[in-house]
Amino acid sequence: MVVKLQRPILVGGLGLSFSLWMLDSWHDSIVQVGEFGLLSALAVGGGLWLFQKNRPKDSLEQLDGMVDRATVESAIAKTETVINQLAQEAENHPALETLREQVAQLLLELDREKIKVAVTGGKSVGKSTLIQVLEQKNLETKNFVSLQETAPLFREVGENSDAAILAEVAKSDFVLFLTNGDLTDSEFQTLQQLKSANQPNMLVFNKQDRYLADESASILLSLKQRMQGNVVATAASPIPIKVRKHEADGAVQEWMEQPAADIQQLTQQLGEVLVQPGQRLVWLTTMRKAGLLKAEAKNWLNETRRDRATPIIEQYQWIAAAAAFANPVPAFDILATAAINAQMVMDLGNIYQQKFSLEQAQTVAGTMGSLMLKLGLVELSTKAISTVLKSNAVTFVAGGVVQGVSAAYLTRVAGLSLVEYFQQQEIAINSGTGLNLENLRQTLQKVFQQNQQIGFLQGFVKQGMKRLLPEVQQVEVVSVQKAMG
Repeated sequence: MVVKLQRPILVGGLGLSFSLWMLDSWHDSIVQVGEFGLLSALAVGGGLWLFQKNRPKDSLEQLDGMVDRATVESAIAKTETVINQLAQEAENHPALETLREQVAQLLLELDREKIKVAVTGGKSVGKSTLIQVLEQKNLETKNFVSLQETAPLFREVGENSDAAILAEVAKSDFVLFLTNGDLTDSEFQTLQQLKSANQPNMLVFNKQDRYLADESASILLSLKQRMQGNVVATAASPIPIKVRKHEADGAVQEWMEQPAADIQQLTQQLGEVLVQPGQRLVWLTTMRKAGLLKAEAKNWLNETRRDRATPIIEQYQWIAAAAAFANPVPAFDILATAAINAQMVMDLGNIYQQKFSLEQAQTVAGTMGSLMLKLGLVELSTKAISTVLKSNAVTFVAGGVVQGVSAAYLTRVAGLSLVEYFQQQEIAINSGTGLNLENLRQTLQKVFQQNQQIGFLQGFVKQGMKRLLPEVQQVEVVSVQKAMG
């Protein structure tokens, strides 16, 4: 019994469409030939020809030009630079020992000979069976290939997350991604993640014998067109076939016979991928691990630096608040009051290895001020703070509080934006050069939005009141609030 197609087929290609039209037109006049049949051959022949003719080179074919040993060694060296910088700025950091052990392991990985192949996919796609068959058929490759099955992807809530499984997959040199039909959206998105991570992979359409020949061929063509990469069809554990034998005396014997696994195309392509460019696969994996380790070390370093930067930002935000409160000015000049403090730019730059002269720091402060005005952040922040203050009747007592708190708020946004911007830069470089205005603009908008929640503004205004108003005046404010209540 043949299992019918349960998921939609994405049929494409001019050759396939034309051939299917011929199939429909000639259905009554053509005799099927063999198990697959002439009709099936016509149905996929044109489409497959067009696909092969126009198919772009996939990641496996481009592997030779992607990475070499020198490139990987350079990536490891950059990772060491970040770790050394962390050690310099926080010599007792708890993550240092582990980071150093991992970077030392990366150097050993360069000469690893055994290729790690991850076999992954959803539930019931045949991962375990395929591994067993591959190991039986390719005993000679056991010395340099390790097949590792992952937990099923796309499982119910409460089980190991897909992210954790894919993190393990990322440690392998090559990925066999199994599906048993046309791709679901989840499967497609996961394959795109592997592609984005620059991880060599092959899509395996397993259990192809569960479909009619025409259906199986259409699914295979759809997968190749959609993925534009290596796709092979297999039947690791074909459906048993009923065999009937007629004896000379008229007796009939029947039994179920297990066909041999159909994995010839897979083993052939695996041999081409794993044997010849195997060392490059190892290098690519090592470079990918170096990038992840560098990102981890940089996160630790950024966290350390942010701990040092936060009190500096808070110091300058209240200095700006006091200056604006003492000399209330129109809203347009509030930003200037906050931005002229170029010393904050210099102090933050020193923390993030971005060295600025006083003149350069003043330019940076002025640039950020101009961007804030163009983005409308000055007007928005002033209105929001005024609303919070009016709700507390403070403006009836001290009008300068609006300017003071607004100046502090804008200084804070500027400082946090610089921290966010510096964290995106490479480690241990002395820039002293112009800023990327587009990146800075996007960072300003992001930080401003993060600090616009009403709860944060209420707390910030309360801090500003305590710093700007004398204790006696705050008592008067409370009395006014009670009288109005």
